Amino acid sequence: MLPKISVIIPTLNQGRFIEETIQSVLSQSYPNLEVIVCDGGSTDGTLEILQKYSSSLTWISEPDRGQVEAINKGLRLASGEVVAYLNSDDIYTPNALLTVGKYFSDNPDTQILTGKCFNIDENGIETRSLIKIYKNFWLKLGIDKCLLVLDYVSQPSTFWRTELIHSIGFFDSEFRNAMDYDYWLRITRHYKLKFLNQYLAKFRIYPTSITSSNSRAQYADEMRVASRYASRVQMFLHKIHAEISCWFYVNLLNRK
Repeated sequence: MLPKISVIIPTLNQGRFIEETIQSVLSQSYPNLEVIVCDGGSTDGTLEILQKYSSSLTWISEPDRGQVEAINKGLRLASGEVVAYLNSDDIYTPNALLTVGKYFSDNPDTQILTGKCFNIDENGIETRSLIKIYKNFWLKLGIDKCLLVLDYVSQPSTFWRTELIHSIGFFDSEFRNAMDYDYWLRITRHYKLKFLNQYLAKFRIYPTSITSSNSRAQYADEMRVASRYASRVQMFLHKIHAEISCWFYVNLLNRK
């Protein structure tokens, strides 16, 4: 029997993308699905879109303290056996949830599962394929300790059992730019990260997205996260990797 999957969508003023995100979830035709949208008080037409889909999802709109609080709010409401969050500018690939649901059903010992992810621009066109290839290499290698040196897990393609919340807890608001990285490290201290060699999601990158506009803050937060769990050698390697990645991002990926 396929497990119930709860997908949480945190959002704030993403009216230009959120309908495509919602449709990518609902069009999965997954038979046991719960969709929870946690809006931080949008003023851009997002609420009209949410009202349009009220019969197919649960949504709340109220001021919050940012993305982490919105995700945690959704986790507290989730009733599924498996949970994930999808930012309101990202999308799932067709049949992603059915693939994930079958994997969890066939592998009851699996606690956390991740897959591959495309990077797309604001028009939905694939971009930054080198990052995709690089992450896929580390995912296929399957050495969880490498996560202490670099974060190769794509958040939109990652799912975990809801029961983990009781032992791992919620996302930490201290790491606003790397809370998912902190969460993966907390989980993989106890459980093996399982890898599904399929593309499950598309991660959108554009000039005003959090990843593009906050890359240096993200690297700084990842360093602080890694320092919680890594050895001195791992931290040394993490710092080198972060410096190279930051240079690559600023000088090559962001070049006009």
